Amino acid sequence: MVESKAEKAEVGREDVDSGKEELEAAEVPTKVFTVESKAGFEWNRSTRRFLRLIKDMQLQHGLRHGDFQRYRGYCSRRVKRLRKTLNLPQGDRRHYKKRNVTLANLEKVDSDERFLHIPLMLAERTWSYAMQLRQESNTEPRKRFHLIEKLRKSCVYALQLQDLCGSERCDARTKLEAEAYSAWIHGSLHFELALWKSAAENLKKAQVIYENLAQAMPEEEQTIYRAKVEELKPSLRYCAYNVGENASVNDLLEMRGQAGLLGNLSHLVAQTKAESMEAFQMMEWRGRSVTVRPEKVRLFLLSIQELNKSIEKAKDFPAKIEMLENVLLDCKDAIAAIKDEIKQDPKLRQNTTDGGSGGLIGIQYLLAYMSYTRLKLTLERNLLLVGQAKLTLDDPNVAEKSQLAGGGKKTKPQDLSRLYEIILQNVTEMQQLSGMENDASYQAEMETLSLSFRAFRCYYIAITLVAMKRWREAVAMYERSKKYANEATNSKTPCKDFDLRTELKQLIATIEGCKFSAHAYSVLEDDTADDTVLFGKSQKSSKPLYERLAHYKEDVSLNSRNPNVFKLIPEMEPIPAKPLFFDLALNFVDFPSLEDKIEQKAAGKGATAGMSGFVKGLFGWGGGGASK
Repeated sequence: MVESKAEKAEVGREDVDSGKEELEAAEVPTKVFTVESKAGFEWNRSTRRFLRLIKDMQLQHGLRHGDFQRYRGYCSRRVKRLRKTLNLPQGDRRHYKKRNVTLANLEKVDSDERFLHIPLMLAERTWSYAMQLRQESNTEPRKRFHLIEKLRKSCVYALQLQDLCGSERCDARTKLEAEAYSAWIHGSLHFELALWKSAAENLKKAQVIYENLAQAMPEEEQTIYRAKVEELKPSLRYCAYNVGENASVNDLLEMRGQAGLLGNLSHLVAQTKAESMEAFQMMEWRGRSVTVRPEKVRLFLLSIQELNKSIEKAKDFPAKIEMLENVLLDCKDAIAAIKDEIKQDPKLRQNTTDGGSGGLIGIQYLLAYMSYTRLKLTLERNLLLVGQAKLTLDDPNVAEKSQLAGGGKKTKPQDLSRLYEIILQNVTEMQQLSGMENDASYQAEMETLSLSFRAFRCYYIAITLVAMKRWREAVAMYERSKKYANEATNSKTPCKDFDLRTELKQLIATIEGCKFSAHAYSVLEDDTADDTVLFGKSQKSSKPLYERLAHYKEDVSLNSRNPNVFKLIPEMEPIPAKPLFFDLALNFVDFPSLEDKIEQKAAGKGATAGMSGFVKGLFGWGGGGASK
């Protein structure tokens, strides 16, 4: 009862994160595996990740700053909420009646996995109280006795949890985690009691279990187990030092293993690996295996396993292209599911923003693979578009019987060069794929693929230039296409997904003839310009005869009714409508002086003023006469 009063006092003082903690009462368990029982109904075997659950709670409720009192208060409130939610109260307000979680609670049809959280939280509460007393025992040594009692009670709850996890409702991973947790709690108690042999034995047992769990789990879940293994190493070294050189911790563990305490460890680890493989599909790409957790991604990877056979069975190019476009839509949904999972996990989001200096983790590597798959499918679709366009291409370098087999509108060489330009953009996106920039073999394969498609693009550009009778440019493009094709063929790292070496050899053989043909046409064009003068062949010219008198060329139009001799009507020339004149001499003219005329005008004004004053005074209307 001392404990309960102290805990009530502590709970009353705690008011941290109360709003968030109330939401935990509505947690919904995740059911992973389902097997049929002998009774005829289905039992759900769930995986309880005790270590991850404990670490998350500790970091969120005080242990990030070493506040064991706050964490103890949280554990007390969590136990209270769990008992209320699961309808497992310990009496009423007036009377107390202890009720522990039993196997009967777990073996119900509608059983809840949170029944296992009650003994776990009780063990965590007493352990955190013990750690709080350890801090206080530095100044108050008597509290060390209270510390030992709390660790003993924590061991009782840990054993209760281990017994409950031995039920058929729990899988192998849950049993191993419960066993490792119980061994760690017992090792902590014996460490405080200075029972070095038993402490080292229990701590080593927990370490071995966590190491095997780390090896059996996917890459994303190995970090927390390996961190726990590293956490146990200092305590194990201190125990080994106190045990002495005569006895080794590994020898002690082997002796206890012969007694059967760890005899089923290998069996449980093997079972955990098998269940992990069933729960998470493994994907391998470029020598690395990654766990596929999102459901959409797993369904997509299963759907594309027989994609090549389905494409081969399709009748024509439009059917194949439509099939690939539907698969591309599913691929985009799978990529969106991976990005959503990365956004939901703050650790993965932080690793993504850091730039991946330490290499890609599992989920990011899976995203890179899915992005590569999307680009590869897009590339295959564009190649099918190229194959469809070649059916109606009027290529002078291909036999006539294979031309126009598809019917419909003819394809121009410019259209094919545009398609290959789009394909090269896809290859560039593959080269810039996030996380694959430092993979030398991958970049070499993409460079070889880029050279292959550049060779095809230059070839169709050369055909376009031949149609425009630009022979010299066509020969230059043929040479460049042949250069790219030779480099791609002689490359030591061909692309495994797109092996175009056979098509490149055929292209090189075709270019050999096309290049000499274009060169011959360019020479013939230059010779015909000189032969017209020697052999007097008639040529038409748009210039009139009077403008080309110095050049002799036969023009049949001169003997016709409308000879092109001279233009009788001259061409119109633009002229200004009105001339513009500027008076520039005004600034240099000296005008005569007009000062004398100005003075005469001023004198005339004064005389007029005197006369008017005289008249006013004479007749009496005016300012001066009236006053007088």
